[in-house]
Amino acid sequence: MTDEEELAAAFEDQRSYLHAMAYRLLGSHADADDAVQEAWLRLVRNGAEGIGELRGWLTTVTVRICLDVLRRHGVRREQPLELEVGMLPRDAVWEAGADPEQEALLAESVGLALYVVMDVLTPAERVAFVLHDVFEVPFDGVAAILGRSTAATKMLASRARGRLRAGVPAADTAGREVVDAFFEAVGHGDVDRLLTILAPDAELRSQTPGGVFTVRGAREIAGQATLFRNARARLHPALVDGAPGAVITIGGRPTTVVAFTIVDGVITTIRSMTDPARLGQVVPAWVG
Repeated sequence: MTDEEELAAAFEDQRSYLHAMAYRLLGSHADADDAVQEAWLRLVRNGAEGIGELRGWLTTVTVRICLDVLRRHGVRREQPLELEVGMLPRDAVWEAGADPEQEALLAESVGLALYVVMDVLTPAERVAFVLHDVFEVPFDGVAAILGRSTAATKMLASRARGRLRAGVPAADTAGREVVDAFFEAVGHGDVDRLLTILAPDAELRSQTPGGVFTVRGAREIAGQATLFRNARARLHPALVDGAPGAVITIGGRPTTVVAFTIVDGVITTIRSMTDPARLGQVVPAWVG
């Protein structure tokens, strides 16, 4: 094998990692592909001589390419993504085994606006957050890429976390508190707490790859709360239908989107859709 072939093989070993990183930074497969290809061209021009650790070198080069793209394009503000996720309309009653045509119609009946908040971050904040919190790059390594001190880089990541936590508009602060309390109670398996958060006649309408089902009554829903309980799950606040909701990810992949209807401080309706394949196509990569 020639030196060029060895270099190409070594790069291919890192391609998927580099693409995943670029995709989370840029939010676009096409832009990520371009960034990784540019990293390859720079590696070819540079050659392997003088590169102590190829993965680290390629990480630095790819991230700096992504930084240039983010700065050139500007950081977009919050933008809605119209998700046709197949949730049930509020007045629908579904029974398992219904006509497939009816299921298809219901699947198109609700368009959800999921307002993502990653775009409130500056390019440097985004890099600090993604590299450290998602890819576990040490802060001194991130600092070297950004050309900043380690302390300043830690501050960037901390500010990014704060902005992401506060990124969902506070138009319905009370509603967000109810949703947060719901997931906290679910995480602790606190049925009594759930019964104070759910309206007595609350409904859970859930669509999964295996079918659609409806659960009625606070106690019955509390008994089904394990649907949202997973030690590996991460919760990402989002606006769904203009109200507080959430995207749930497991292992970095979006698995569930949840919408809540809240009346007089209690949850009256929960609509959820669990379909990792479909959500993976429409939820931006950074959400994971």
